[in-house]
Amino acid sequence: MSPRAIARSFLRGSNMKFKKPSRKQLHVFGEQIDADDGADPRTFFGKSSRKKTNRKALQLCGEVARTLNQVLAWESREAILRDLMVESVVPAPDSSHLLVTVYVSPGAEAVAAGKILERLRGASGRLRSEIAASIHRRRVPLLSFRVAGKEVGS
Repeated sequence: MSPRAIARSFLRGSNMKFKKPSRKQLHVFGEQIDADDGADPRTFFGKSSRKKTNRKALQLCGEVARTLNQVLAWESREAILRDLMVESVVPAPDSSHLLVTVYVSPGAEAVAAGKILERLRGASGRLRSEIAASIHRRRVPLLSFRVAGKEVGS
């Protein structure tokens, strides 16, 4: 079979099944045979199987963490909330609901974790309004809180 006939057999039609060429046919096109010669380009150049991260959700979490750190440190009326620092903000289960992990800053007065969560839940409406002012979204995500580390004091 001539090289032209082999090339024509590959280019016949897109509705035909892809047939892997034999090693003899591959030698006609080049001197050296590589591992990817004769491989289906749809699978060779296909999408990777790695799970992609949701860049926009991570960006939102970063903005919310910065805003909450600022609001808790500078604009809180209660001393318990002023002593808190945001450790992380993650989507739980998606970006419409965020899990905020906080911890008590070093050198602060010992306070029970239950009391901290109670105060955070009470201030969540004001915190969400501050977040709404800093982010540009139609809907502000709901906030859930968690205190990191050991149970503090009590």
